[in-house]
Amino acid sequence: MNYTWATRTDVGRVRQQNEDSVLPDAGSDRSGEHLVAAVADGMGGAAGGEIASATAIASVAAVSAEVAIRIEAANLAVIEAASRRPRLKGMGTTLTLGIFHEDGHLQIGHVGDSRAYLLRDGLLTQVTTDHSFVSEMLASGRMTAAEAEVHPYRSVLTRVVGLEAGVEVEVLDIELAAGDRVLICSDGITTMIDDAAILAAMAGATDPGDAAEALIAAANAAGGVDNISAVVVDAG
Repeated sequence: MNYTWATRTDVGRVRQQNEDSVLPDAGSDRSGEHLVAAVADGMGGAAGGEIASATAIASVAAVSAEVAIRIEAANLAVIEAASRRPRLKGMGTTLTLGIFHEDGHLQIGHVGDSRAYLLRDGLLTQVTTDHSFVSEMLASGRMTAAEAEVHPYRSVLTRVVGLEAGVEVEVLDIELAAGDRVLICSDGITTMIDDAAILAAMAGATDPGDAAEALIAAANAAGGVDNISAVVVDAG
């Protein structure tokens, strides 16, 4: 399997700094038979979010292992970074990581509410589950989608990289087919535009770079209240 990918990140229209970090580096448009891709959305004052996400991305890039081990290493790296600088106490990050193998196997590791989507034969599927208060309430039937959209705890995460010594990693395995398009993105996209708009941007683009840029443009047009990041990967 050969992969073609593009990575984009944008500060958005409201924030002063970008606390998202991405892998591969933003602006990279390349191809190859193997890829490690990730999006991390940091949180924490005094530049903590930016440091947390960058630390997590550097860690998963440096470790050669399956996704859960990489994310566990990232978790410890963020905790260690915070322990050295008291002003960074409490910083953390989401982390959604994909390892694209030569045989078409995609393994995803996921903590938080950054997402992975699969576009196949015109159908867009969210393959990760948000680790958030409202997502869990929705899944249990204790909250409606309309209630979730306006709930005061809608931004509260139930799993975060860097806050506790142990982190529970959601692991997913997907067998890709030629023609599939995969998106890994921060919630700067998914809180601004719905799945129909994500599908339109993904399906209407000729290549991963165009798709990533269309997603960022759509999120900014909708308000751009958060940092916006996307890694788009085509399987062929």
